[in-house]
Amino acid sequence: METAHADAKLHVATGGKAGGGMTYAPYNLNAKKFFNQYQSITFEQVHSDWLPQLDGKSGLALDVGAGSGRDAAALADRGWDVVAVEPAAGLRELGQNATKDKSIQWIDDQLPDLNQVRKLSYRFNLILVSAVWMHIPPTARERAFRILAELLAPGGMLVVTLRHGPGDGERVFYDVSREELEAFAKHRALIPVALPTGRNDDELKRPEVSWETFAFRLADDGTGALPTVRHIIVNDNKSSTYKLGLLRALVRIADGAPGLALNRSDDWVELPLGAVGLFWIMLYRPLILKHHLRQAPGAGGYGFAKEDFFKLQDFSPLDFRVGMRLSADVAPVVLRAVRDACANILKNPAHFTTWPGSNRPIFDGGSARVTIKNEPARLDKATLSQFGTFRVPSFLWDAFSRYACWIEPAIVNEWIGLMSGWDVRYSMDVYHLGLQWVEGRRDTSAVRQLVEQQLQAGKVECIWTARNLKDKRFDVDHCFPWSRWQNNDLWNLMPSTHTANAAKSEKLPADSLLKQSRPRVLNWWDQAILGSVREEQFFSEAEAALPLLGQRRTVEGVFEGMLQQRLRLKTNLQLAEWLGV
Repeated sequence: METAHADAKLHVATGGKAGGGMTYAPYNLNAKKFFNQYQSITFEQVHSDWLPQLDGKSGLALDVGAGSGRDAAALADRGWDVVAVEPAAGLRELGQNATKDKSIQWIDDQLPDLNQVRKLSYRFNLILVSAVWMHIPPTARERAFRILAELLAPGGMLVVTLRHGPGDGERVFYDVSREELEAFAKHRALIPVALPTGRNDDELKRPEVSWETFAFRLADDGTGALPTVRHIIVNDNKSSTYKLGLLRALVRIADGAPGLALNRSDDWVELPLGAVGLFWIMLYRPLILKHHLRQAPGAGGYGFAKEDFFKLQDFSPLDFRVGMRLSADVAPVVLRAVRDACANILKNPAHFTTWPGSNRPIFDGGSARVTIKNEPARLDKATLSQFGTFRVPSFLWDAFSRYACWIEPAIVNEWIGLMSGWDVRYSMDVYHLGLQWVEGRRDTSAVRQLVEQQLQAGKVECIWTARNLKDKRFDVDHCFPWSRWQNNDLWNLMPSTHTANAAKSEKLPADSLLKQSRPRVLNWWDQAILGSVREEQFFSEAEAALPLLGQRRTVEGVFEGMLQQRLRLKTNLQLAEWLGV
């Protein structure tokens, strides 16, 4: 069972302090001592009680309190991808250095909130909370347990170790009990996993300290999100396609642009209202202006389709991409069309999409007065925030992110059913074409041009093989495969040899390969994008797509965001990995 070295893995912190005034400063000051102590005992010694439950399985694991990275490393060696959470910077640095060659993503975060982890919208097959629970004040434990339960994937297992015994005079340990933990699990509908009962002696031979281990499983989704989504798609009354349009816009943002989220609480994720409006017109523009498909019965017009919406007929779909800079003649038209869409969204689908069996709206939002000038503008987070805010229940937002590949086809299928019922003149192919996402084609032209420019000036390396590219003999590779995640952002497009690109095909680069390629990726961005007219677009696109990037506009931050996105795609889509040529 767990040992004294893990006591130092402190995770309840606000401004560097935990409950009872305890700080993790000692763990930074004496990081090397604690690191050596952690490593002195093996993962197998500490966790023998529940290890049989792994039974050769692998998946995505969360180590809450990673300390030296011992447990995370052992899981990675068993084939797991691991997110390691550690708030003590000194320990985190040592642990990160010790595990840099393993599939482990390190994050500065802590219970009870786990704010950074929740921004990623991951669901974990295993969550390990080892020698942490006694650091959490009793008043914060129910919330901490709820958040942990919400992070579990269906069938996922939560393992918690409890330390019994007095404090050491320096740190504050709260009393813990089996009864409390089992009550929390019952309330969250987690199923106990049978483990050896009773307490185990402390591995450091302290007679006054003993340990217990508990494990729980989530039998299904556990949040009620998927039945709610299904209700909106299939069962909710619809006099138009508006509810489906709103739902699909939100799913698209959660899957492709989660970095646009402004704030997250336990209950709500707050988005720029302008982002919802922008994605709305991206959906409806081809349906109405190109394919002339009815979006409601009868021959009436649409509340959002005003003069500026019809002017979008003359623009390219690329004019609406997040991060794009719009010229002075295009920007006012697009922004006014977004404003009209926002007003219609709040008035209609947001108001009438209600919880099953009630008249209470699921979504919430409010508009803000925005002045649209005849000048250039960029469709970034700041611009889209000027229109107001839109709030999505947190558990639904997580479902949109995790299950987008399942939810979106269900929306499209229902949407086609509605349209074909209102107008039978068209074939199914026309309906599918009209509902194709505006970025439904690969577009590497901008980066291809950048490669050609750099080749004229000097050398360009293949990011996968380090070979020097030759003019007209190179490819531009979607780092994360286009067929499974349609993203043409500058940060996702990489110079590559034809051979490497063909070998990679539609696979996801392995964690080790992407980390090996880091110097070449950073060099490419520095060489071709930083200091150029594309720099603002590069960071705006990355800010929208990579949820932990925020305002940290550095290429190192973008690369860390790529590592997190790689893990998200592997987990959510179960993509095959490529180890290189």
